[in-house]
Amino acid sequence: MIETLQHLPPAADSHGTLAAQFKDLAPPLTARQAAIEAARCLYCYDAPCMRACPTGIDVASFIRNIHDQNINGAAIGILKQNIFGGSCARVCPTEILCEDACVRNNAVEREPVKIGLLQRHAIDNASFDGHPFARGPATGKIIAVVGAGPAGLSCAHRLAMLGHDVVVFESRPKAGGLNEYGIAKYKLPGQFAQQEVDFLLSIGGIDIQYGQALGDNLQLSDLHARFDAVFLGLGLGASRRLGLVGEDAPGLLAATDYIAALRQASDLSTLPVPRRAVIIGAGNTAIDMAVQIKRLGADEVTLVYRRGFDAMSATGHEIEIAKLNGVRIRTWASPLAVLLGEDGRVVGMRFEETRMDDGRLARTGAFIDIAADAVFKAIGQAMEAPPEADEIAQGLWQGGERIAVDAGLRTKVAGIYAGGDCVSLGQDLTVQAVQHGKLAALAIHNALVNHNFAAEAAWPT
Repeated sequence: MIETLQHLPPAADSHGTLAAQFKDLAPPLTARQAAIEAARCLYCYDAPCMRACPTGIDVASFIRNIHDQNINGAAIGILKQNIFGGSCARVCPTEILCEDACVRNNAVEREPVKIGLLQRHAIDNASFDGHPFARGPATGKIIAVVGAGPAGLSCAHRLAMLGHDVVVFESRPKAGGLNEYGIAKYKLPGQFAQQEVDFLLSIGGIDIQYGQALGDNLQLSDLHARFDAVFLGLGLGASRRLGLVGEDAPGLLAATDYIAALRQASDLSTLPVPRRAVIIGAGNTAIDMAVQIKRLGADEVTLVYRRGFDAMSATGHEIEIAKLNGVRIRTWASPLAVLLGEDGRVVGMRFEETRMDDGRLARTGAFIDIAADAVFKAIGQAMEAPPEADEIAQGLWQGGERIAVDAGLRTKVAGIYAGGDCVSLGQDLTVQAVQHGKLAALAIHNALVNHNFAAEAAWPT
């Protein structure tokens, strides 16, 4: 996926030296630190932290279990609501969710309970004899899940708990979706993502078939006919385009492609690393890309955004990580042209300065040229186009953007559900994708056990 950078030199350091740059972003709590931090929790009766958690984890309860040295109990309480509790403890923006809602996060204390680190402590130190959840009585139903990312696997796991059999269809060679291919390596280091998948699958009843992609060797209409229900956890696989001449020139590519290559690399020293890099975007993916290319050895890394800091979708915590890693952030500049050398390779980007004019973004006519050996675009992702020959898929996609679902994650076609980044509900967060999968599984179970799909309520108008 990164052939477009093969003209660049490889990383200057050895694999061992580079790997040291991709350990856990924050060190784990020791048992003593976890005990002290757990003692800070007030165990609120109507805990606002629990209400702020998209998956509804009983935060006060699992922290009390840590305080009482019941680590397994704490972990089970977390996993009962969020089977991806380990990865979410590392990648979830707790600073704008549970920790932001913590009652200790007030004007006087300004220090919420470290909920994310406590959750990580519980999951990392739990010790189970086998899978902690037993499967329910077999229902004889088989459900198809498309996509082995957090939404799809969360759905599959909950369905397996409820006694259903599940077949997961995944286009890539590994399961895990965003956790395996799209999260910064310093957030989910080593083999953590695959270990979490292996743990999830150990409940049984889930079969994953790899190399299966909608529109290629998989048709939604066929799945709808063959299975008792279908869940779509497709994610967003297509990178948006800048719409500029030279966008496909050597040296310019999607940040997600490089991040995936980095996460799958067995030897980090073989990755091509530009001396100067420009990242276009303002979200967490842009930050992930900027920080990682800096840690791989790039001398100059500039993140450019067309609006101001207050409009960036990356959290303040992520922006601080970028600054601490030496990333320069240039705001109020919109990409205008790809600068190419005589050999047709990228040598930089031209931006036009912007400003707000009567509440609208306006161009100023002033230009900025930033030299770069590579440019990475992180301007958002969209769904892959639906298969042309698949009428059901064509009818579900919203103009190629997202799949329309109701509050129960039901699509317009009875028996087909969808969740995660491919739908239009809420934020594109891993923790929310996990919740979508769980809720869809419960809705599917209810439909299969209590009545047939023909009796479902009509799609809301």
